[in-house]
Amino acid sequence: MDIVTKKKLNILIQLAEADKHFAKAEREMILKIAQDRKFSEEEVNQLIRNPEPIDTLGALSNEQKFDYLMDCIELIFADQKVFESEVIFTKSIAIKLGFKKNVVDYLVENLGKKAASELKTVAFAQYW
Repeated sequence: MDIVTKKKLNILIQLAEADKHFAKAEREMILKIAQDRKFSEEEVNQLIRNPEPIDTLGALSNEQKFDYLMDCIELIFADQKVFESEVIFTKSIAIKLGFKKNVVDYLVENLGKKAASELKTVAFAQYW
């Protein structure tokens, strides 16, 4: 099992539950990511039933860190509702990834309005 993908799925599952409502759209997004990375639905369901503690994320490449963060941002919007609990959780993940927490506010405000490359440039300008 690919540990980088497993960690990402674990984070997304916990984010989906941050608002106390695991929406169908959130579950579908998580399952799609799992499927794209050759994870079985059973492996995802096992993580949903038994989420793991979120360890350090410093060993990821910058590309992986941005990918983790953007998947969190996209999951926030998956159910068409932005909950403060989801934003707070994502800020804690951003900090673990080495980003400043205010980058989450920028990404939430600009997702779909600016090109991914521009979002990435700003995120890394705010990095550390």
